[in-house]
Amino acid sequence: MLNKNYLLPEDALNLILSQIKFRSLPFEEIPIEEAYRRILFEDIHAPEDLPGFLRSTVDGFAVRASDTFGAKEGSPAYLSLKGEIPMGEIPAFSLNPSEAASVATGGMLPEGADAVIMLEHVNIVSDDLIEVLRSIAPGENVIFKDEDVKKGDLVLSAGQILRAQDIGALAGLGITHLKVVKKPIIAIILTGDEIVPHFEKVLPGKVRDVNSFTLDGLAREFGATAIKMGIVKDDYREIKDTVMQAYEIADVVLITGGTSAGVKDMTAKIIEEMGSPGVLFHGVSIKPGKPLIGGVCNNKPVLGLPGHPVAVYVCFELFVRPILKHMTGNKSRGFKKMVNAKLSRSIHSQAGREDFIRVSLEKRDNELWATPLLSKSGLIMSLVRADGVLHIPADLIGIEEGKECLIEIID
Repeated sequence: MLNKNYLLPEDALNLILSQIKFRSLPFEEIPIEEAYRRILFEDIHAPEDLPGFLRSTVDGFAVRASDTFGAKEGSPAYLSLKGEIPMGEIPAFSLNPSEAASVATGGMLPEGADAVIMLEHVNIVSDDLIEVLRSIAPGENVIFKDEDVKKGDLVLSAGQILRAQDIGALAGLGITHLKVVKKPIIAIILTGDEIVPHFEKVLPGKVRDVNSFTLDGLAREFGATAIKMGIVKDDYREIKDTVMQAYEIADVVLITGGTSAGVKDMTAKIIEEMGSPGVLFHGVSIKPGKPLIGGVCNNKPVLGLPGHPVAVYVCFELFVRPILKHMTGNKSRGFKKMVNAKLSRSIHSQAGREDFIRVSLEKRDNELWATPLLSKSGLIMSLVRADGVLHIPADLIGIEEGKECLIEIID
């Protein structure tokens, strides 16, 4: 029977966020070359027009559009060829009525020109005369000086994750340095007498460290810096000393293990002693991940994650990632990759609890099918073999075989 006092994931997360200041991390100024995937700290407004000059989008001839009106193959317009405009240079002349100038794609138009006629619509009569075989409108085959962005326009907003195209646009505007949000530092503490480093031989009753590597990778994917504080034995003073060290150097402290109701479980007590308000909840109505402890100590999140690897992954995605977004002011919509797939077998769930089921995906007769990977949360290979995750809401008691479901893809 589910503890009636356990919070639903959304309520538990909101409780934590209510105790953490939005955009609580400071900024640092970095060269634009280092800004890829960083979170912008302040709005960026265009310091100038872009592209900054009237330029051609085709190879052809810069003209006054009005000189081509009525032109057609049977009755062409004749224009004097005034010269050629070298790429990357400012034209040394302007166009008078009935004049044209040769221009390449991207070239600057001379003063007086307001359109470009494509090469295929022109006959070259001589070195200084062309026939225009069709009429064009003002602005045709031209990019205006402020068509991409006007000086003073908002280019990027604070909280955006800087993508390759964003960096390119900023470089095009001559911006060399940016204020970005400081990378969050996440301290990872493993607790448990049974855990040994990954490079050691495993004896009966011992397990190698899996969780610090999973959490480190998830932190890097977000853009955070992870600090591994090592493996701590189930000793109250040793755990507390390590948590206090982590608290001093990190923005978020994650403690794995020690969250269940056992004799050696001291995580909740230590979080409670670290600062106000302390433990906000102990237990969430999800599977896997029910024993999660959520705490905030003086505006700093300190979470006790379950020790099982799959539960660690689920709790990071449901709680740690949204907390990091809140602290950094990350406004990216973060669209998840979702696909529709039919369920290959029925799954039963418990009312009032949200379940997160790992699934593998395969195509059968041009239909996508999801096969549940039903294993205990202590077995990491079910996550390795998974292509996605099926979320069963708290108001359902299961999903029948053959029903189409929405699956979140695991990258």
